[in-house]
Amino acid sequence: MRTLRTLSGLPFLVSLVAAGPAAAASPPPVPTVSWVPCGADAPGAECAVAAVPLDYDNPAGETIDLALARIPASAPKIGTVFINPGGPGVSGVDLVLSGFGDVLAGLLQGRFDVVGFDPRGVARSEGLQCFATNEEQAAFFAALPVFPVDAEQEQTYFDTYNAFAQRCLGSGQRIVGHMSTADVARDLDLLRQAVGDQKLTYLGLSYGSVIGSTYANLFPTKVRALVIDGILDPVLWSTGREIVSEKVSTQKEFDEFLRLCDEAGPDQCALTGEEGAAARFDALVDLVRASPLVMPDGSVMTYDVLVVLAVQAMATPEMWGGPDGFGALFGSLADFALGDGLAGGRAARARDAIATEQVRVLADEGYNNALEGFYGSHCSDAKFPGSLAAYRTMADTAEQASIFGRLWWWNDAAPCAQWPTVPDRYTGPWKTHTSSPVLVVGNLFDGITGYDQAVSVGHLLENSRLLTYAGWGHTAFGRSACVTDRVASYLLDGTLPPPGTVCPANPNPFVVAPSLAPLAATPAPLIGLPVLPGR
Repeated sequence: MRTLRTLSGLPFLVSLVAAGPAAAASPPPVPTVSWVPCGADAPGAECAVAAVPLDYDNPAGETIDLALARIPASAPKIGTVFINPGGPGVSGVDLVLSGFGDVLAGLLQGRFDVVGFDPRGVARSEGLQCFATNEEQAAFFAALPVFPVDAEQEQTYFDTYNAFAQRCLGSGQRIVGHMSTADVARDLDLLRQAVGDQKLTYLGLSYGSVIGSTYANLFPTKVRALVIDGILDPVLWSTGREIVSEKVSTQKEFDEFLRLCDEAGPDQCALTGEEGAAARFDALVDLVRASPLVMPDGSVMTYDVLVVLAVQAMATPEMWGGPDGFGALFGSLADFALGDGLAGGRAARARDAIATEQVRVLADEGYNNALEGFYGSHCSDAKFPGSLAAYRTMADTAEQASIFGRLWWWNDAAPCAQWPTVPDRYTGPWKTHTSSPVLVVGNLFDGITGYDQAVSVGHLLENSRLLTYAGWGHTAFGRSACVTDRVASYLLDGTLPPPGTVCPANPNPFVVAPSLAPLAATPAPLIGLPVLPGR
């Protein structure tokens, strides 16, 4: 899910020192995994549970069950590749069962079991649940904007999320204090042993890159082939400073969105015109911020919703073009705001078509705990300020960088104001030398996890190799054929791309709007995006 100024003078930053449990007297027991068919809805897939320690300080104590799903190898087996789709709070089981597992297995020539797992506290793995139903959760947050834009909204937003934190922390669920990324990495090492692999093979997307970086630092001698794509810098993540990147990375890609719209022309992108796409979008922003648009169907387009739509667009350039793409949506909204009554209907149709494409992958038809999964992990990992005044100051600073800064800061940080970090979190050091190189994949224009974070992680992991995609969108695997082929080669036999490899950008998304490939469709647009309760 997924998805920030210079903060070195702020008092809430934590120092980069190692944190984690005291050395255990004996290692935790390796779980026994018994695979069974997942059912008629997932032919060929197998499911299982694995018991791991609730608290790694007490490895012989209480356990929790992690949910697993796999596509078994169909050729002479090399090993198991574990995958994580990010979030935090997104189900790896669902990623495997959605079709991603089958496609990845094919790319790897059937030589690997492809295994996804629900991280602790997420979905089927003792998921943290702070409301009785999805409807109760939606009602709790119903009065909130996506992010606050004035003092009254800031107070309400801050108070509501503080109440949410207390609701979760006071729920009596044992998992709430054991959801750090470090514990997920420790779980992953036990899962590696459970499937009989001497070293880990792993593909982590978006927040899955934090799991990968943490694993590399906790278990540097246990890496066979580790790929991270859509990179979050673990230094920024663990210190609550992700806004350093987020405040500029979304704008960087959005500038490309506007440039490519103009390049495509009005026949391909409705947002452009004589004055250009940037001027048209700026005019739309000013009009909507001054007075929300009442759409023909009675819905209201507010400033906060417009901004989050622009962020969502940055995840999936395959949805920029066409009559119902983001270019058409923003162009129609601009026309409607400027007085073209017929444009409102076009905007509503594009909005609804985009919403249909952006299907959130739920753990099942029951409760969706993506919100609790995100903050249960994120707030456990990093310390954030506790006062409303600090959030207001930082939000104003973030907004000076781009219109996206305020959204990212409030959404990522404010829910953690009263949520304590956990003793078992890992805060560094992050610089290590792994037994095999780590392949670090970054997009030059990734508006969710900026390219600067991929470069930083490439420096931290001393024998890593940076693979660059010169295009747009969040994550490159499955989006760029060049990246996909090189990742598959590395996972298969350890073949790295040559140093400095840059995969070329796909064609202008407004001119060529291909349907989403199976791999691109599955990670995006959910992972890394702002967490929207009740939506």
